[in-house]
Amino acid sequence: MDAYLDGWANYFKFSGRARRREYWSFVLINGLVSAGLAVGNTLATQSDGVPIHFFGVLAMFFSLAVGIPSLSAFVRRMHDTGRSGWWLFISLLPLIGSIIQLVFLLQDGEPGENKYGVNPKTEMG
Repeated sequence: MDAYLDGWANYFKFSGRARRREYWSFVLINGLVSAGLAVGNTLATQSDGVPIHFFGVLAMFFSLAVGIPSLSAFVRRMHDTGRSGWWLFISLLPLIGSIIQLVFLLQDGEPGENKYGVNPKTEMG
């Protein structure tokens, strides 16, 4: 849970590095919350069959809230592998771009310090 909270603590931090644990826990928990809100939106109806859009509105606000921290977590994850955050745009290439990006996100971070900062696995405090 600490790794997920690190994603929120670094809301606007686009410098430095993020471990795989921080990035993937942030993605997983946000995905589960989004899925739960989508299911709630699908199932929610009034007694007369009119849909209640409460969960849809919640999902919209949640998506807006996690947009910037998700982007910053991605950039810091790329930094951990020694790459620029600009690698985000490789996903614009159909299929192959997303595969390349996924491979980068799954790789272990560079050992030691790189040009983006100290390795978060070895950093104390």
